[in-house]
Amino acid sequence: MPLVDMRDMLNHAYRNSYAVGGFDLVSLDFLEAILAAAENCRSPVILSLAESHFEHYDFELAMAATEKAARRAEVPVAIHLDHGASQESAVRAINLGCNGVMVDASHESFPVNVAQTRRVVEMAHACGVAVEGELGYVAGVEGEDAARHPGENQYTSVEEAKAYVARTGVDCLAVSIGTVHGRLRGKPKLDFERLKRLIDAVKIPLVIHGGTGLADEQYRKLISHGVAKINYYTALADAAGSRIRANARADARCGYTGLVKGVQEGIREEVERVMRLWGSAGRAAEVLVQCQAWQPVEHVIIYNVEHVPDAQVEAMMARGREMLATIPGVRRVVTGWAVADKPRYRFCWLIEFTHRAVIDSYREHPLHKQFADNLFRPIAVDRVSVDFEHVDAAPAAPVSRARESAAG
Repeated sequence: MPLVDMRDMLNHAYRNSYAVGGFDLVSLDFLEAILAAAENCRSPVILSLAESHFEHYDFELAMAATEKAARRAEVPVAIHLDHGASQESAVRAINLGCNGVMVDASHESFPVNVAQTRRVVEMAHACGVAVEGELGYVAGVEGEDAARHPGENQYTSVEEAKAYVARTGVDCLAVSIGTVHGRLRGKPKLDFERLKRLIDAVKIPLVIHGGTGLADEQYRKLISHGVAKINYYTALADAAGSRIRANARADARCGYTGLVKGVQEGIREEVERVMRLWGSAGRAAEVLVQCQAWQPVEHVIIYNVEHVPDAQVEAMMARGREMLATIPGVRRVVTGWAVADKPRYRFCWLIEFTHRAVIDSYREHPLHKQFADNLFRPIAVDRVSVDFEHVDAAPAAPVSRARESAAG
């Protein structure tokens, strides 16, 4: 099954009163266990990569593995940047393959949060990517990552939430109603009345951060009040750590593979448990039917130049690779020379867009205009440009266009 639009996935969960898990991963063990659980449960799933975890792995390498695993999965998958630190973080995540992003400005004042989130929304929506905002503040207590969320909880204001959603255009909203990042101490007290008023005010899918440790009945009540995404990590880390400690007790001299034996099983069991609890189990088939497949678009240009030395062409290509690769929604930029003798066209560009929405936003981007108008078009008079959508699944509508588009 292909990757699917995260916006569609969450809206389906919201309309049908269940929640999709956004499971943070920090290694291949987590990635494989989360997807195995989703396939066993026939559940949609969000693979989440939190910027706070980037010190533990190379984000670019992790994204390559995550996207590869997602595209060969047997259930619908979305890939999400969790707690991004900046607009630049969101652009990088999108260009590496995320189709959902969150840039967390919840620690800022309300006007600053609105302004920063709105800029991310404008950029991400131009790439077809869903955006999660956060209003209020979810503090950390204990456990992994808790120290990254210091201070006290600040509950989400209903009045501010309504204005925030209207002004930013976010697709889903993380709210603070009493959960904490990491492990809870004591019995959690959640403000369900506030949550009810929040969903009545914003009418978009709500997100809960700090989901570990809640009672089953609390989860059910959260979902009945509009929560469609639950972020989940600490319980998975604890399950993995428990297996490692047990292995070390059983054999103090065991090596790495002995220490991590059973880690995937422990993570998988916990993911399966909450998928069934949250109601996403068994939903994979209907999600796939009702959600748009997430397919890249290849922008292909073949061209000739006249009375221009090859060295100048190569310099132009090198500058283009440098400039165009930084545009939001551009996954890769490849240039090439024909290998045949006397070909109809000598040169080519292959530019991969993350989504068909990028066709238009790329064409209007200042960097593209600067490169195309000043360096490319003046020497590439004879050219053909076509956009092709990948065909892992049937496209929603024809997208191939034999025209002068994008860098054409």
